[in-house]
Amino acid sequence: MKQLHTYLAVMLLVGITACASTTTSLMSGMSFSDEPLTGKFIWHDLVTTDLEADKRFYSGLFGWTYEQRRGPNGNTYTLVKSGDRFVAGMVSEQRPKDGSDISRWLGYLSVPDVGLAVAQNNSAGGETVVGPLDISDFVRVAAITDPQGAVLGLAQSNIGDPDDSQAGKPGRVVWDELLASDPATAASFYKALAGYRVDVLQRNGGKYTLLLADDVKRAGILENPLDGVDPLWLTYFGVQDVKAATARVDGLGGRVLLAPAAGIRDGKLALVVGPSGALLALQQLPM
Repeated sequence: MKQLHTYLAVMLLVGITACASTTTSLMSGMSFSDEPLTGKFIWHDLVTTDLEADKRFYSGLFGWTYEQRRGPNGNTYTLVKSGDRFVAGMVSEQRPKDGSDISRWLGYLSVPDVGLAVAQNNSAGGETVVGPLDISDFVRVAAITDPQGAVLGLAQSNIGDPDDSQAGKPGRVVWDELLASDPATAASFYKALAGYRVDVLQRNGGKYTLLLADDVKRAGILENPLDGVDPLWLTYFGVQDVKAATARVDGLGGRVLLAPAAGIRDGKLALVVGPSGALLALQQLPM
């Protein structure tokens, strides 16, 4: 599993490296904050072993369109558009010879100091996989596994972060949630890492942890309910009608793991898997 996490984190940085080489194009399709939005997940990449199948899947599910880019090292990178906004990226990779399932969504967390965040992660029992690295002249990045084994990217921007002007729209990331083996310990770790305020709620007889930055809800932590799945950051995508969206999944080559049910998040949530095996959540809007 350690080898798999290392591989994933390296692929995570392939995307942002290619992304950095197209800064002008990105800025024409996004709007940025004046200052970094510490504690926000500012970008998401899909690492996929079947790029074309996933492109068809997400186009049918969310109406996405795509633009191809090539990074400075010759790596091909797919930029994802929802409407006129760039919202994510896709990195194509061959499946490892050992058959490991590497396809998944991965996010980049905005932190005030990547070097300090890496040191804090290591001190808490996590591992640094790549970096810190300066990419072009606008962002410093690293890839880590946190103390419970979840993979994520860290980013320190010099130009501000993608702002919240288009938040909460269908076809875009609307939430990030850590499925943790120990939510309380994870909350303490991320509070120190990104300066979050932690708010623990009672929900459906259990506890749910909110992570807030400047009083904005940025992410959540939940005790991992998935058997056989290691701790991970789960990416939520907004949809207008979760039942209608879920009904399209099988026909697009995906698979439904958890269909909308009245007793789970008011029937507004579904968990699905794309054609290459990446897990994602569908969240009916408004949240």
